[in-house]
Amino acid sequence: MDFAALWNSLPDYAHSGVFIVAVTLVLVVSVAMLTLWERKLIGWMQLRRGPNRVAIFGLLPGLGQPFADVIKLLIKEVLVPAQSSKFLFRIAPAITLVPAFATWAVMPLAPGFSIANVDAGLLYVLALTSVGVYGVILAGWASNSKYAFLGAMRSAAQIVAYEIAMGFALVGVIMASGSLNLGTIVEKQHGAFLAWNWFWLFPLFIVYFISAVAETNRAPFDVAEGESEIVAGFHVEYSGIAFALFFLAEYANMILVSALISVFFMGGWLSPLDGIVAADSALFQIPLLGTLLNNGLHWLVAKTFFFLCVIIWLRATFPRYRYDQIMRLGWKVLIPVTIIWIAVEGLMVYFKIGPWSA
Repeated sequence: MDFAALWNSLPDYAHSGVFIVAVTLVLVVSVAMLTLWERKLIGWMQLRRGPNRVAIFGLLPGLGQPFADVIKLLIKEVLVPAQSSKFLFRIAPAITLVPAFATWAVMPLAPGFSIANVDAGLLYVLALTSVGVYGVILAGWASNSKYAFLGAMRSAAQIVAYEIAMGFALVGVIMASGSLNLGTIVEKQHGAFLAWNWFWLFPLFIVYFISAVAETNRAPFDVAEGESEIVAGFHVEYSGIAFALFFLAEYANMILVSALISVFFMGGWLSPLDGIVAADSALFQIPLLGTLLNNGLHWLVAKTFFFLCVIIWLRATFPRYRYDQIMRLGWKVLIPVTIIWIAVEGLMVYFKIGPWSA
């Protein structure tokens, strides 16, 4: 029996299991490489070399740095404060990490492919992305440390403010696509670059991007772990691999929100030339160029990588906002902008303007 026949003979749950393991492994490796890419990219921006010592088999100096960091953190002792709530202290990193991976179950990776094709996939994404903050709050509270607790409280207030703005921004996406299914949201953006949601929902696109950066506690919104103010914030009492899990969750969330921005506003796996180059064009017969022009996973990866670079760029460019500035931006700017543009979009739907003209 050949491999194709064996694969087709397996039940659906076996297929899903294989895909889950494959996506998880790719994400773990991607997180490791993202830590290296961030240090190298910021190094180039600041005229530094970045990691350039640890090599793999003597090749590509710096490429082995993420693996060296993992080994170092694995062999360090995990210290649990004597006066802490020990069970919650130990489980908090997992609560932060698991939603960042579980959300990929409904992510449309390619035309007609996702691990779980859920009609209410958008609600599933909103639910899981909201759960991650509980790990941060529990880590701060269970540590029995004033510095950790202060960081957790700042994070909770920040997440609440930007979660509302993010949810309102996605209301506009639902109005544009008429569906909660992430695959359908991508398919509704069928057409060229200007047919994607970012064009007609540009204010909501900007609000969602800013909220996504704030949700992941990334600079300039990293007040939850402001080293100069609260000594690393909510994870100050963590060490070893428990400390590493928080950063694994942060970088996994960076990849997740970049992919979600691509799906909601940038056409997901759709090609920028979709609808411009005819399906029977001779360009599709050119081996490499034809593959690139087709819709597929490579476009989702490219868009995700672009937004990851922008998030890293923000860290290298902007100083950290004050806490009151972050609250003002979330409550007094982003939320009103989303409400106003949802009303504008409602008028466009009613008067059949733009993509709603058909």
